Order: sequence, then structure tokens, then C-alpha cells
Amino acid sequence: MRAPALLVAVATAVALVTGPVSPAGAAGSGAEPPAQDWSFSGVFGTYDRAELQRGFQVYAEVCAACHSLDYIAFRNLTDLGFSETEVKAIAAEYEVPAAPDENGEVFPRPATPADRFPAPFENANAARASNNGALPPDLSLIVEARAGGADYINAVLVGYADPPSDTDMADGMSYNSHFPGGQIAMPPPLFEEGVTYADGTAATVVQQARDVTAFLAWASEPNMEERKRMGVMTMIFLVVMTGLLYVSKRRIWSDVH
Repeated sequence: MRAPALLVAVATAVALVTGPVSPAGAAGSGAEPPAQDWSFSGVFGTYDRAELQRGFQVYAEVCAACHSLDYIAFRNLTDLGFSETEVKAIAAEYEVPAAPDENGEVFPRPATPADRFPAPFENANAARASNNGALPPDLSLIVEARAGGADYINAVLVGYADPPSDTDMADGMSYNSHFPGGQIAMPPPLFEEGVTYADGTAATVVQQARDVTAFLAWASEPNMEERKRMGVMTMIFLVVMTGLLYVSKRRIWSDVH
């Protein structure tokens, strides 16, 4: 293997392990969010399935009222540790448009695992009208799309506070110490014991924020664990191959003085 080809292979393996750097993540603005110890951080990091399931519960009971999850299908929830039966039951709680009937009319039907999560509003104008003119972003890729990633999303969710006395708040805005500019259109979404976790975990604001952030990190990169496994295997292969090439080179050139 030529040196340039080897360098390309190493770079590819590193990218598989560490993941790509998004433009948003590279060029963020505002204060640096406090670093969190996530189970999915690092080369060998993996998702905590219990945390993901709690995070999905927070999304479904709190966030889904305003925020869509356009790129996630119900069947993807099996990655969180839900059984197929559980996924079918979850999907059946939602309604999606059915195929047009013989008269061209469209009626709702219960969702199936093959369907994607339905949006909470019919269109962007309806979403703005219900949110004081602000458009709630889709959350499918929100962790990858924001500078600071999971740390930033978590910081915003726990960053609500009373505004400083010298801050002139605009109408309908809430003060958030971690949001750029300090003023955010989204009111505080999380409250103490705002949900009742199925596993009995105490639903503090900090716990809910952490859980839903982990869930959104999974939604942004559901194949993260497989990517890391491939990267580690590639790195091991390259180390072994480098050793074999070195031994071969020494043996081939051993008689040359």
C-alpha cells in the first residue's frame, strides 16, 4: 500500500470513529455550553437504552406538541430497545393521512411502524401562528445542526431563569442564559415531575433535559455505534497491516547492505 493510500485509509478510519465535523459545530457562536459526560462520547461510547427510552417519553409527552421529528419512523424505535409489539402500540397512538379514497378524500388512520412521526402542525404558517410567530425547528438533526451538539441542547433546556434587571425582554420571549442573545421564543418546556417515567426515575428538570438530549443525539445519528465499530475494526486492520508490511520489508531487504 503506497503512503498516500495508507494516509487516506487512516483518515477514513479516524472519521468513522470520531464522526464528521459539521459546519454548524465548527463555527458556533455564543458561550461555550458546559461539557457533559455522555455515554455515547468517545471512541467506545454507546447509547444508554434506558436513557433513550426516557428521552423518547419526554419528546412524545412534551416536545412533540410543537416540534416535528421528520426523519424518524416508528420502526426505528426498536433501536431504543422497544420490542416490535411495543413499537406497534406506540405507532397506533398517532394518526397519519390515509390514501385518498375513491372520491379523492383523505381521512386519518392509525399509524403503523412503517410511518414516520407526523408533524404537529399542517404547515409552517400554522406552526408560527401557534407559537407567537416563531417556527419550532424539526428535531431530527438538531444535535448535529447546533454548535456544541448535545452539550448545547442540554444547556438550553436547563438554562431558563429570571432575566437580569437590566435586560429589556421582547414581548413573548423568555430569558435563557445559554441561548445566544439571552432571549428565546420557546417558553420553558420542562418542569419538575413534568412526566412520570415508566422506569420510576425521578423526573427532575435536569434528568428530563439529559434524557431527551440523549434521545435527540440518537435521532441525529442513529448509526453512531455501527460507525464507531467499523472505525475501530479498520484501525486494528491498519495496525496489523502496517506490522506485516514492516516485517516483509525487513525480510525482503535483509540481504541488501
